[in-house]
Amino acid sequence: MARITLDADVVIVGAGLAGLAAAARVEAAGQSVVVLEARDRVGGRVLNEEIGFGEIVEIGGQWVGPQQTRILELIAELGLETHKSYDDGASLFERRGRLRSYRGTIPKVSPLALAETGAALARLDRMARSIDPERPWDADRAERWDGQTFATWMRRAVRTPTARDLLRLGIWAVWAAEPEDLSLLHVLFYIRSAGSFNTLLDTAGGAQDSRVVGGTQLIALGLAERLDDPVHLSSPVRRIAVPDAGGVTVEFDGGSARARRAIVAMPPLLAGRIVYEPALPAVRDGLTQRMAQGSVVKCMAIYPEPFWRAEGLSGQATSADGPVSVTYDNSPPGGSPGVMLAFLEAGAARRAADLPQVERRALVLACLERFFGPRAADPDRYVDKAWAADPWSRGCYGGFMGPGAWRENGIALREPVGPIHWAGAETATIWNGYMEGAIRSGERAAAAALGSEV
Repeated sequence: MARITLDADVVIVGAGLAGLAAAARVEAAGQSVVVLEARDRVGGRVLNEEIGFGEIVEIGGQWVGPQQTRILELIAELGLETHKSYDDGASLFERRGRLRSYRGTIPKVSPLALAETGAALARLDRMARSIDPERPWDADRAERWDGQTFATWMRRAVRTPTARDLLRLGIWAVWAAEPEDLSLLHVLFYIRSAGSFNTLLDTAGGAQDSRVVGGTQLIALGLAERLDDPVHLSSPVRRIAVPDAGGVTVEFDGGSARARRAIVAMPPLLAGRIVYEPALPAVRDGLTQRMAQGSVVKCMAIYPEPFWRAEGLSGQATSADGPVSVTYDNSPPGGSPGVMLAFLEAGAARRAADLPQVERRALVLACLERFFGPRAADPDRYVDKAWAADPWSRGCYGGFMGPGAWRENGIALREPVGPIHWAGAETATIWNGYMEGAIRSGERAAAAALGSEV
C-alpha cells in the first residue's frame, strides 16, 4: 500500500476529547490541522456500547457535574442534552460482611469513624487550598507532601479502621489506584483542581451529577464531524522528528504528516512510547516513566427493569470487602432496561484485567447478588471494559503521580519541547483527569501552538 504524505499547520496525535478540542480551536483560528488516531474510532476514553432497543451504555467516561462549565457549554453547542444520574432512595455500604443502608455521601458508621472521616476530608481540603494547580511543586509544604504516599498520611491522620476503609474507598473511586500508589501532593493537587474532595465523590451536585442523553461519545463524534478534514483513524503514531530546518514530522502507520507544530493529546505514559528525534529532555522522559495510569474495569449488568428502585434503593453501593468497590444505577433516562454499573478498581482491577470476561462476570455478579439480592445474579446481558488491557489507553480513569514525581518531573507536564505541545486530561489544571479537564487542556495546547494565551 502506498504511503501518504500530509501537510498542515498543526498535526494532532490522538482523537480523544483533548485532541478534538485542540483541532476545533486550531481550525477556528483559520489554521489547517491533521488529526491522527490509533484506534478505529474517535473518543479515546469515552465509548458508547449499544445494548438494544435503541439504548446505550457508556463503558468509558460518562458523568458531568455542574461545576464543569466548559464541557457543559460544549454539550449545548453540539445540540446535546443531559439528564440527572439516578440518586433516589437509600445507598448501601458493605464492610466485613455487614451490609448497611444510608443516605448522603458518607455511609452511616460509628460516630467516631464518621467524625474522623469528616475531619480528614476537611483537613485535606484545607491543605489543597494552599496549592497553585499551575505549579503544585512550589507549594510551601511540597517537599513534605510529595515525599510520602497518601497511605502514609492516612495512617498518621486517621486512627479508626473504619475511617481508613472509607478513605481507601474514596481513593479507589476517584483515582482507581491504591493509597500506597499516590503521592499526597498529587491527591491535594487533584482536590484543588476540582474544588473539594466531596465534589469528587458526590452524585447530586458533584462529579457524578449528570449524564449525556445518548452517551458521552456523542461529544467526540460531534467535534469530529465539525472538522474540515476527517480524522485519520487506525493511524498509530510511531515517531515524531524535529528537523534542523524547523517544523515537525510525524510518522504513522501508512504515512507521515508535516506541520509547523504538533500537539500530542494522550496520557504521558503512552506519549512516552513514541520515538522522538532528537530525544526528549530527560525531565520530560522521566515524567512519562513516573506517571502511571489508574486501573479500572467498568462493568454493567442489564436487567428487564431496575428492580432495586421498587425496594427503595438508589442502586449506589460501596464495599470495602470487594472486589466490586462501587455501584450506580446506570439505567437510561426512561428507566428501562435496568442497568447496574459496577466498578472493579485499583488492585481489584489489576487482578481482573487479564481474566477471561466470563470470570470477571462471575466476580461482579457475586458482588451484586450480595448487595441487591438473588435477582441481581441473573441479568439479561453483561458487558465490561478492562481499560488497562486496552493498548491505546493502558488504564483509566487517568494518570497519577507517585512520591517525588511532582517535584522532580512535574514541570515538564505542560512545558512544550520545541514545536511539540502536550494535551490530555492529565495535563489539566482545572478538573484534572476528567472530561472537563480534557477539553480545557486541548484548547490550552492549541492556543499555545498558535502563539496565543487562553
